Order: sequence, then C-alpha cells, then structure tokens
Amino acid sequence: MEALHIDGTKDVPEVLLDAAKGIFKISGRSCPENVSEFYGQVLRWMDAYTQTPNPKTVIDFKLIYYNTASAKMILTIMQKIEGMKESGMDVKIRWHYPDDDDDMQESGEDYADLIEVPFEQISYSLDDE
Repeated sequence: MEALHIDGTKDVPEVLLDAAKGIFKISGRSCPENVSEFYGQVLRWMDAYTQTPNPKTVIDFKLIYYNTASAKMILTIMQKIEGMKESGMDVKIRWHYPDDDDDMQESGEDYADLIEVPFEQISYSLDDE
C-alpha cells in the first residue's frame, strides 16, 4: 500500500501514513480552508488500510491547534481506528499535547471518552521541539 505524506503548513498538519514502515501520525496545526477535501484523502487512505491492516496500528496525534471542522474529522479518523478494534485488530491512539496546554490535554481526554480504543496521553515540552 502506498504511503500518504502531506507536508504541513501554517494551516494544514503534516500527515504521514505509512503502513510499510508502521508510521501513522498527524501533527501541527489543522485549520485547512476546505477541511472535507483535505481530510477526505486521509479518510480514503484509512478506508483502504482497514482492508489489510498491520498486525498492530498505533496512530500519533501531535496537534498544537485545530479548528472545529478539523475536530470532527479527527473524531472520524478515531472512529475508523475504533472500527478496526471492533474487528479484532490491535490498535492504539497516542495523543501528544504540550505540557503547558490544558485545553489540548482536555481535548485528548474528551476524545478518549468518546471512543473505545486504548488511548494514551503524552505530554511534551515545546522547549524540546
């Protein structure tokens, strides 16, 4: 399966979905002008991946900001991961947030409450970036 790599900008997150290398991450700022178009390619890739997933899938979200429209798409991605778990796949979501960003930490907690997937919250220092 071909990897999906989208370079991040000031408005769109970096996306790296590479089944061969086992790397699944979305990071940066997410406020694309056309959220459906941007995340549509991610969702299509996820749909194809769920047909022949790796034995274990761990997806990392390391967002520093996202808008409301992106929040809905992030949840949709997580629901696809949840569907994989329901099919018996070994999955995990890791939510990375800056250690001084209570809102982003709470967002992770909210997502963890909405889905039935092993969910890990990881704080990091922006000084280490």
